[in-house]
Amino acid sequence: MLAPAIVEMMEQTAPLADQIELSPEAILAAATAQSGLSDFGPGEFREPLEVLCRAMDTEAGFSPMGRVSQFGQLTAFAVNRLRVEQYIKDHPDALEAPIERPIVIAGLPRTGTTHLHNLISADPALRSLPWWEALEPVPPPGEAGATEGRIQRAKDGLAIMSMAMPHYNRMHEMTWDHVHEEIHLLAIDFSTMLFDCSAVMPSWRSYYKEHDQTPHYQYLKRILRVLAHQRPPRERWVLKSPQHLEQIAPLMNVFGDATVVFTHRDPVSITASFATMICYSARMSATCPVDVHGIGQWWAQLIEDMLRSCADDRDLVPPDQSIDVLFHEFMADDVAMVERIYRLADQPFTPEVRAAMDDYMAAHPRGRHGRVIYDLADFDMTAQERRAALSFYTDRFAVELEH
Repeated sequence: MLAPAIVEMMEQTAPLADQIELSPEAILAAATAQSGLSDFGPGEFREPLEVLCRAMDTEAGFSPMGRVSQFGQLTAFAVNRLRVEQYIKDHPDALEAPIERPIVIAGLPRTGTTHLHNLISADPALRSLPWWEALEPVPPPGEAGATEGRIQRAKDGLAIMSMAMPHYNRMHEMTWDHVHEEIHLLAIDFSTMLFDCSAVMPSWRSYYKEHDQTPHYQYLKRILRVLAHQRPPRERWVLKSPQHLEQIAPLMNVFGDATVVFTHRDPVSITASFATMICYSARMSATCPVDVHGIGQWWAQLIEDMLRSCADDRDLVPPDQSIDVLFHEFMADDVAMVERIYRLADQPFTPEVRAAMDDYMAAHPRGRHGRVIYDLADFDMTAQERRAALSFYTDRFAVELEH
């Protein structure tokens, strides 16, 4: 059941859906009107945005609330793009900000990536992306050099999210200052697997997979330079996204000096938990009732595709720049695993770094929001079938099976 306040919000929003045009022209016009800016920068984003809008309009099956919220999100990405480009006009030296030897975590959700990301980001010597900054990489006019407005808007948004999805933090904790994936930055160029999380859209998925993502990773680097210029002096970034598993070549084309950390866990457990999280979130945007079976089957195939890409392309990252982290080994001694990663990355692991990580863990004990029980049967799947389909991956990386 949705909270009464959320039901009321959805009822009030519904009439607006008929006025929404999910098209690049409408989205870019709305962004220009909101920001007062008009220069969107390099034009590679226009074709994927066109494909995405068409898929959202014809395949996604959004509810009225979903249609309105997706238009708002796409417009927000376009506004962020306008502000990024204006910042570069005002500060052309931003494009000279160094982005050197990032530590990149590549792994599916539920493989320990979030915990690992948080631990490494606790290191004060490294640069990470907090949620408030992912939402608004460049502040609006009148807030230049400030963070308070963006932080408050991030808090307000999370308060609404908590009301709409009170159990979400049990699956993936969200706080205004928690470190976030750069997937929201990739969305500013309108080409990222983040949009796969919005709905089942086969035409978008096909387009995304068939096109080289190198230009979009280059735009990600452009945004990272802007962020580094705004908040120096830390130069070395910690990045993380499951997307990188199926985009290893573009990742290395753009971040060739990266240290890449591949995290691995029994994918049967991952499939059940991730499909559950997507279905839970879909209540806010999909036509009721949510197609639990369809979403589960869709994500089972996406996860299989991502893991196959990882198995095929893993060796594109040189051995002296990469490490495979097995979930059971990481859970057995997380800090020891971080030390191993630091040695590979040639990053100092000092007593101060260890203390910062200990402080983080003391303030964020595991499971503090409770747990969720996941069941593949909810999606008409069995562990036996999924294990057979994914054996190419578990065999390749010697993954410990959990069931």
